[in-house]
Amino acid sequence: MQDFVHLHLHTEYSILDGATRVKSLFARCKELGQNACAITDHGNMFATLQFAENAKKNGMKAIIGCELYMTDDMADKTPKSKTEHLILLCKNKKGYKNLIYLDSVAYVDGFYSKPRCDYKTLLEHTEGLICLSACLAGRLPRLLLEGDYDGAKKHAAMMKEAFGEDYYIELQRNKGAERSQSASHQACARTRYSARRYKRRALLKERGRAYSRSYALHKH
Repeated sequence: MQDFVHLHLHTEYSILDGATRVKSLFARCKELGQNACAITDHGNMFATLQFAENAKKNGMKAIIGCELYMTDDMADKTPKSKTEHLILLCKNKKGYKNLIYLDSVAYVDGFYSKPRCDYKTLLEHTEGLICLSACLAGRLPRLLLEGDYDGAKKHAAMMKEAFGEDYYIELQRNKGAERSQSASHQACARTRYSARRYKRRALLKERGRAYSRSYALHKH
């Protein structure tokens, strides 16, 4: 399996998502006949040093990367702001510096529940980086799942223009894609139902207060 290289891989630093231990990762890759591996933890690069050191120890190539949390405007820190995923891999030292910058900005300026970067900032720091469209939580897959093919094409064209030959669309076997889409619709329906219930409760409370005031005035 020498021709196979993991380019989308989560370690124990992707909380609740990654089960791979950095310490034993490269030993396992060697067992499988692989000579390189990437790391793409969610929103952080905490494992980078340990990952690179273990790769060197095992005589393998370490590909540094990160699965960033993206948003349209990282200054928008309200519940309506959406967060999605995007994979970035370093080609060279310049790419490594750009990735460090983007991840740092996501924590310092864009943090809202998660460290978030926006597309405007990303498109200003693409040199030396390879971009992958990410999993079902990426913008491109989400648009396709929503049936917005034109929107997906527009987004892919924008990323292609920014990264050139270094932009790749990921293909994954997702048996749960339809279930995920269904679950998303159900979640939206639950959110709308909860909002209606909240408004109804608020209205009833206000009516109750108005009735109490009216009764008190009438009594006096």
